[in-house]
Amino acid sequence: MRKKLNTVVEGTLLLSGNEAVARGAWESGVHFASAYPGTPSTEILETIGEEYDEIDAQWAPNEKVGLEVVAGASFAGARVLSAMKHVGLNVAADPLFTLSYIGATGGIVIVSADDPGMHSSQNEQDNRLMGRAAKVVVLEPSDSQEAKDMVGEGLRISEEFDTPVLLRMTTRVCHSKSLVGVGPRKEIAVQGYKGDIRKRVPIPAHARAMHGRVEKRLRELSEWGSGSMLNRIEEGDPSIGVITSGISYQYVKDVCPEASVLKIGMSNPLPWKLIERFINMVDRVVFVEENEPFLEDAVRARFLIEADGKNIIPVEGELNPEIVRNALKPGSVKALTWRPVDLPARPPSLCPGCPHRGAFYCLSKIKGSSTGDIGCYTLGLMPPYNALETTVCMGASIGVLSGIEKAVGREGMGRLVAAIGESTFVHSGITGLIDMVYNGNTGTVMIMDNSLTAMTGGQQNPTTGKNLKGGDAPVLDLEGLVRACGVEYVRVVDPHDLKEMERVLKEEIEREALSVIITRRPCIMSYRPKKRVVATVDLEKCIGCRQCMKLGCPAISWDEDHPDISGLLCWPNCNMCVQVCPAGAISKDLGGLE
Repeated sequence: MRKKLNTVVEGTLLLSGNEAVARGAWESGVHFASAYPGTPSTEILETIGEEYDEIDAQWAPNEKVGLEVVAGASFAGARVLSAMKHVGLNVAADPLFTLSYIGATGGIVIVSADDPGMHSSQNEQDNRLMGRAAKVVVLEPSDSQEAKDMVGEGLRISEEFDTPVLLRMTTRVCHSKSLVGVGPRKEIAVQGYKGDIRKRVPIPAHARAMHGRVEKRLRELSEWGSGSMLNRIEEGDPSIGVITSGISYQYVKDVCPEASVLKIGMSNPLPWKLIERFINMVDRVVFVEENEPFLEDAVRARFLIEADGKNIIPVEGELNPEIVRNALKPGSVKALTWRPVDLPARPPSLCPGCPHRGAFYCLSKIKGSSTGDIGCYTLGLMPPYNALETTVCMGASIGVLSGIEKAVGREGMGRLVAAIGESTFVHSGITGLIDMVYNGNTGTVMIMDNSLTAMTGGQQNPTTGKNLKGGDAPVLDLEGLVRACGVEYVRVVDPHDLKEMERVLKEEIEREALSVIITRRPCIMSYRPKKRVVATVDLEKCIGCRQCMKLGCPAISWDEDHPDISGLLCWPNCNMCVQVCPAGAISKDLGGLE
């Protein structure tokens, strides 16, 4: 068992950016934290829950609720932190924009983990733009040390300037590890709740005055930022001056250490006086930043300067030292002297034994498909199922199905269902289902309940019976919730029972009324069997029909004229391949593997 990080009071630790944010929250006296899991931000709350008992931490049903809860704790004078991935901030935008007007009593730090390169996301969103639109402070760390330090600095800024603070991380900072100097926790007393309607009730009469304070705050913060070490000039060769922020700073220092650099740590509001001084120091200005030309557009518009930026730096994807070197020192990168290896493609697939496999196998078997959602079940898109046709955002599968029926009618929908996980349904699918009931939709919603928030690594949610710290929690009654929404026809089925799964799908798709199928079997990540009972193939019985291959199970490969089942990958509590074999050639080895 590893030693808890909070037992290391002072010294140096090797931490990822996410772990460093958690450490920064602990050291800075944060009392309460709430989040919804989403890569690349998930480990922040997980680390707090595992390591730092002094912080009351919990998973929220979605990011909006998470931010609203920490806002309430701030109103009561507690220091708070909320964390989410970049698209999660879209869900939390409603409270964020109004909190900018309301401000903070106890310090509020909101972590947005952006995902340049879209390693695990459906878009490449730059939330510096969101921070500017909301008129809140945006801080950008470049490594784990800064991630830790900027939590504390963000809380101080939040309380001094009466503002929420957005800590904008990116995947590379979140997941890379570097040495971090750590210290003891600073205990900050909770001030207690005092009502203040002029501060916290933004009716128009109050909000007009609030807006004036926000604009004044931005001007003061820009002045303050020009003297803060969050933003600094590193003098070097005056022939080139690079303005950069976040992880891009590391690439600039790696490939062009001789350059003059303006490192922006607070990217909203920008430190205009410091920027003007830097521009006057150098002969040529170059902006190096990932994704949007956030710094470039703002600085060029204000100072009307000629500069290089997105004309030499790509707007798409992550940056790396090679890309930055090519931009700053064209022709200096040596041509490759090795030949890339032509490796076979390895498309993503559902885990062996995944309960979603049975649902998508049966759906594809009856020539059906689904409007999809965000989660493991998005992999229903892949062959051999080809059973997913749309993905928009969390909870959208239900609304999209509803809209398709409104456009083309029930007959035009064909065998289309809405596929959504139980965590995603709780996050933002409930209102879509209510909309379908209220507006007279028919169609079938398939809630795929694997009793875990699996895609982000197996976090708890309101349906699992456990909270963030592993304690017992009430279990949400999905069937009762669905019926309370007004759905009359609710079916629960084990998706590993393929005959029953297929029968239920056929019946509900044909039903001329709104219905919900709950496919219920735990994610394989939630338990570990004591004995590995694996499937075996009787080659004398095998007829080479390849029916087992239609399951798309990673444990099954094809060897010339028969299937080969990996004993290492085969999941013991799954027998779907046994069910689909028409010749009875596949069975479970009762001897098993220890």
